[in-house]
Amino acid sequence: MGDTEIEILTARDVPLGGPRAMTVRRTLPQRARTLIGAWCFADHYGPDRVADSGGMDVAPHPHTGLQTVSWLFSGEIEHRDSLGTHAFVRPGEINLMTGGHGISHTEVSTPGTTVLHGVQLWVALPGEHRHAPRDFQHHAPTALRVDGAEIRVFLGTLAGRTSPVRTFTPLLGAEILLDAGAAVTLDVDPEFEHGLLVDEGDVRIEDVPVLPAQLGYTAPGRTTLTLANTSDRPARTVLLGGPPFEEEIVMWWNFIGRSHQDVVEAREEWERSSDRFGAVEGYPGDRLPAPALPNAVITPRRNPARP
Repeated sequence: MGDTEIEILTARDVPLGGPRAMTVRRTLPQRARTLIGAWCFADHYGPDRVADSGGMDVAPHPHTGLQTVSWLFSGEIEHRDSLGTHAFVRPGEINLMTGGHGISHTEVSTPGTTVLHGVQLWVALPGEHRHAPRDFQHHAPTALRVDGAEIRVFLGTLAGRTSPVRTFTPLLGAEILLDAGAAVTLDVDPEFEHGLLVDEGDVRIEDVPVLPAQLGYTAPGRTTLTLANTSDRPARTVLLGGPPFEEEIVMWWNFIGRSHQDVVEAREEWERSSDRFGAVEGYPGDRLPAPALPNAVITPRRNPARP
């Protein structure tokens, strides 16, 4: 793919969180693309009326080798983890949790939530940091106006605004709201590849339509990105970016490693309640059991070779 082209990634529906599952739209990973920068997982959900869907109720579950990024458009989620963190995810505020060597957590929509709507994202940790200690960060970025856009930069730097949230590779994460009929051209790092996830609206990236729940991918090499809303109502997007992540990763369930054996060991330690993942206090229920491993060696994933 030449760097002037836009690749459109289409989401698939996936149940999230065991027996009380809500349905999410998963854009990453997929066969066509495993990562955008170090972004390796993108779930997009809602707007769901909690009275109909039951909301989010994800029992204690583990993570290794990654950071989780929670970003809401509406509603509220209660977060507890094995660091002892008890926090809330609210619209316009980022909660970033580092799994590293191992962490466990829960995510439950609060009783006052009527409509739940947002994204859940993962970042793969580079090999030298994939056993980093558990950590949790929270930040509420201030909105800035650029032409007909309102931008909240929750990771990295865009439009002169830099997030203080720490990551292990260079990343960009920003919510961009486009006014009706507005267009904005943003300076971007030419070393980054980018993905624009459209939540709602008639959006174009470099004049290529990206439908709601789709993600428009651009290869490294661009110094600007032009986004346009061609409708008579506001549009919402999330822009992700980072330099290509060249390491191969093994992703299975909630674990990221570098080999099948990494996953086997993490699963075994979760199943026997080892100290690796700690314990989550305050959740009124059992933890999620790990699914059975496939009857085959889990092979590493990486992106297609760039031309």
